[in-house]
Amino acid sequence: LKTADNQSTRARCGLLRRIGVIIYDGLLLLSVFFFATLILLPFTGGRAIESDNIPYHVYLLVISYLYFAWHWSHGGQTLGMRAWRVRLCREAGGTVNWSGATQRFLASLLSWLLLGCGFICSVFDPEYRTLHDRLTKTSLLVEDRRD
Repeated sequence: LKTADNQSTRARCGLLRRIGVIIYDGLLLLSVFFFATLILLPFTGGRAIESDNIPYHVYLLVISYLYFAWHWSHGGQTLGMRAWRVRLCREAGGTVNWSGATQRFLASLLSWLLLGCGFICSVFDPEYRTLHDRLTKTSLLVEDRRD
């Protein structure tokens, strides 16, 4: 497996590091949701958005997609991935494009919809791949330390 810069094979990301990335990105995404909701307040007259508002949930899903797909297709790392020194690469080498990022986002939703089982399968995979890694032919690689 070659990385985006055609260097030698790097270590694959295990489940515990993935969980660290998920928590970090989850906290960052909450702040993005806060500002995305703040933008809507003038249109609601300053009133709270009801919890059963389907268009609002779709709006937040689109915001999530844009957060992940933009980062994945522009350097292969979200902010959480940078903090944990993890990079997304295609199995064939190189970074993913918008199409690949879209496929990965949708496939990762499937991993979540399966109650996280799509992530748990990485524990049993010799290359630590999740369901969405396999479906999209991508991998998370651990970057070398830059001292």
